[in-house]
Amino acid sequence: MSSLLRVLQLQPKSCGFLQTVLRPYSTPAATTKLVINNEFVESKATEWIDVHNPATNEVVTRVPKTTASEMEAAVAAAAQAFPAWSETSILSRQQVMFKYQALIKENLKDIAKLITLEQGKTLVDAEGDVMRGLQVVEHACSITSLQLGETLPSVTKDMDIYSFRVPLGVTAGITPFNFPAMIPLWMFPLACVCGNTSVIKPSERDPGATMKLVELAIEAGFPPGVVNVIHGQHDAVNFICDAPAIKAISFVGSDVAGKYIYERGSKNGKRVQSNMGAKNHGVIMPDANKENSLNQLVGAAFGAAGQRCMALSTAVFVGDSKDWIPDLVGRAQKLKVSAGTEPGADLGPLISPAAKQRVCDLVQSGVDEGANLVLDGRGVKVPGYEKGNFVGPTILTDVQPHMKCYTEEIFGPVLVILTVDTLDEAIQVINSNPYGNGTAIFTTNGATARRFTNEIDVGQVGVNVPIPVPLPMFSFTGSRGSFLGDANFYGKAGVNFYTQLKTVTSQWRAEDVSHQKAATAMPVMK
Repeated sequence: MSSLLRVLQLQPKSCGFLQTVLRPYSTPAATTKLVINNEFVESKATEWIDVHNPATNEVVTRVPKTTASEMEAAVAAAAQAFPAWSETSILSRQQVMFKYQALIKENLKDIAKLITLEQGKTLVDAEGDVMRGLQVVEHACSITSLQLGETLPSVTKDMDIYSFRVPLGVTAGITPFNFPAMIPLWMFPLACVCGNTSVIKPSERDPGATMKLVELAIEAGFPPGVVNVIHGQHDAVNFICDAPAIKAISFVGSDVAGKYIYERGSKNGKRVQSNMGAKNHGVIMPDANKENSLNQLVGAAFGAAGQRCMALSTAVFVGDSKDWIPDLVGRAQKLKVSAGTEPGADLGPLISPAAKQRVCDLVQSGVDEGANLVLDGRGVKVPGYEKGNFVGPTILTDVQPHMKCYTEEIFGPVLVILTVDTLDEAIQVINSNPYGNGTAIFTTNGATARRFTNEIDVGQVGVNVPIPVPLPMFSFTGSRGSFLGDANFYGKAGVNFYTQLKTVTSQWRAEDVSHQKAATAMPVMK
């Protein structure tokens, strides 16, 4: 019996994991394969990375550090597929995307189970992970409108100018561990429906969801070479940054990696969009709806064990609203910490023992610098999962902007709380922070909300909405220290990123008109 099946059988009987079978992209030895030219290929790598179930730390699969020749083969397959795919009619590409979104819907729960197994988040949260990615795929089905060009007839006698958007070529995506389905679906579906081909490097910590999504893409009709998958760490990233055939790179992840990829990729002449770290603040005004605001704050701070780039990890209580902090602590204490497969779990484990240790160290740094630890989740015990990477909801009050627990992105179920007297002070605190991913204000005063949204220097703002991630008809517009690049993810900005403008100026003289016999048959697509 494979180690993957053994681990699956350790899962609670209520979650349906026992029905899971070996996937076509995993071998009987539970190693994750590559995808090259629509073939699931066993890597010849000599180095492998273990993927652990964060709730048990059991190994569920092994990921290869893809060899140089295998990475070159993946890019060569993408480059070879590009001419035919880019010349495929936009209506045909749209039909493939229609089939793809239907297959994701049909397999949503199975993809969510893979996410919970490898990443740890609760099943309901994992389903939301898939659903938010699916929404981007659904919007990509509107490509016939999204990729429209522009025209200006008769700029002078017999002369017209028109522009249209053409694909770039081979694109690449480097994805993080925290959203194993949503982030890949921000990348390769939109790139491919625009006529590009793609090479994806999923996180080496939880590749299963991406592998399943690519399997479904092949089933939907993506031709050989249009989407390929490689695995690895630093060497794979460097290869993507340096490969001449790759024209654009999409990245979501940490500051260090994001800045490195942006700099190295840009120096090699590639387009790069890089979503990085965050420190998202929620401002609670005294006039806010108390019950709604505290519930929203608890969910946004501790959901997904705080492993979201849009987690509301910092609360700024204004004026008398600070009197609500004890009620906030009481709500956080009631959250259930357990394996993501367990019924009623509100938050699961962190991704790794190292991540747990880092979170605990940052909490301790806050205590050492003078913050007040009013809720300590570091010692939480989860029966049956004693080896899991669990940290319970943790709250630090009396935090100051110079403290390490404030200046660094904790990326765990930790809420740091600052108190100020006025809205002006709250705005100053947020605008002084280098990050600009997201923020929210809780208030019942429209004028207060309007002033906040106008004066705050953050790319995504919620008014009584704690995690203001835009739906895909808009774009993900993190700013300042949270983003590097010129075009944001998905929406119209995403289409712009994956295409380039071509402008044609043509002149056809009126006196050159020739006459032919009229065609009377109904025109059809050929």
